[in-house]
Amino acid sequence: MVTAPIRVLIADDQMMVRQGFTVLLNTQPDIEVVGQAVDGLDALAKIAELAPDVVLMDIRMPELSGIEATRRVTASDATVRVLVLTTFDLDEYVYEALRAGASGFLLKDASADQLADAVRVVASGEALLAPTVTRRLIAEYARLTDGPGGAGAGPTGPKPAELTDRETEVLVLIAQGRSNAEIAGKLVVAEQTVKTHVGRILVKLGLRDRTQAAVFAYESGLVRPGAAP
Repeated sequence: MVTAPIRVLIADDQMMVRQGFTVLLNTQPDIEVVGQAVDGLDALAKIAELAPDVVLMDIRMPELSGIEATRRVTASDATVRVLVLTTFDLDEYVYEALRAGASGFLLKDASADQLADAVRVVASGEALLAPTVTRRLIAEYARLTDGPGGAGAGPTGPKPAELTDRETEVLVLIAQGRSNAEIAGKLVVAEQTVKTHVGRILVKLGLRDRTQAAVFAYESGLVRPGAAP
């Protein structure tokens, strides 16, 4: 059975970035770059025209920022996954992009393998949350907010009323950047059971993916920013 390649759109106002990523990704047999966009508005138009599976979205673009473009895309089309591109791993705008619905972020100096792997991860419906730097970024910007998850919060806040105790445990582990396999090992359950819990958590809380779940856990005070995994 032949599987269709992952369709990718690259949105960045720098031509060298667009062309470089296009060359790198088109060497992968399971990935096809179907288009390029030069700014946020162009990205929205190209997404509607080309129906990509994954959009590599630069945060800083003219006409419409990558954050707002991400917000509009994820609000209107649940099938498109956005991977935001940034130059600095602690860029304050990355956190806003994650809140807007991005499935993760990638540094522009990522290697060809990292780039291709990131595209595959988000295309599969997962969130690019495992890297330590992503966990640190989410925790840091949640700490800087004035909400219940801000500085001075206790180790955990009250569990969301919608969730069972086990689902709450799983949510906390998601926020720590654990994979399904790691969560299964921690809780001594089958990995399929974890997948079921994750799916229920997202549905009950009205969240898009694991990244949104992690942001929710920090901002609700369920997890204390900076708490050790």
